[in-house]
Amino acid sequence: MAEQPGQSGLGAEAVATLARESGATEQQIREIASLIGTDRASILREARLVARDRS
Repeated sequence: MAEQPGQSGLGAEAVATLARESGATEQQIREIASLIGTDRASILREARLVARDRS
């Protein structure tokens, strides 16, 4: 089955955990995952950059 547009492929708990660890919002985590995939290290790297730019 093809992934629906806008879905990150991550579960709600994973999104919440990544958001908490990185300082990014859950929505930002979902957007990052939809762009680069579900590799945890890659998501954290990008999310930390986004969170840093936001502050």
